[in-house]
Amino acid sequence: MSEHGTEVQDVTEVPDDARGLVPAASGCGCGGGGCHGEDADGHQHGYITAKDNYQRRLRRIEGQARGLQRMVDEEKYCIDILTQISAMTKALQSVALELLEDHMAHCVVAAAREGGAAAEEKMQEASEAIARLVRS
Repeated sequence: MSEHGTEVQDVTEVPDDARGLVPAASGCGCGGGGCHGEDADGHQHGYITAKDNYQRRLRRIEGQARGLQRMVDEEKYCIDILTQISAMTKALQSVALELLEDHMAHCVVAAAREGGAAAEEKMQEASEAIARLVRS
């Protein structure tokens, strides 16, 4: 219960009808040439070893978003909704940071070993991704 007598719902549960956020069919738009997990050069993405973990976490976040919609539909107290938004934002940031870590440890390191323009491009991408995360 909140201080205003409204019930605060736990929206961290995954709904039974939650599905993966990345389609399994080829041509999904992920940018890779060999869906899923590889780019056009056959390079495997760093997150692929933890893919199930990422999908589980993203389904939980999807459930949180549905819970937020339900809270608005049910006209719950503003602060309770904001509290749940904060929890969802933190969950998204956590996934983003872990993805960035995987990218740095796998994709950027591999490009650095190759050197040249590929290394510079990966470093620039990583730098821009970090800047976006810091601004968000």
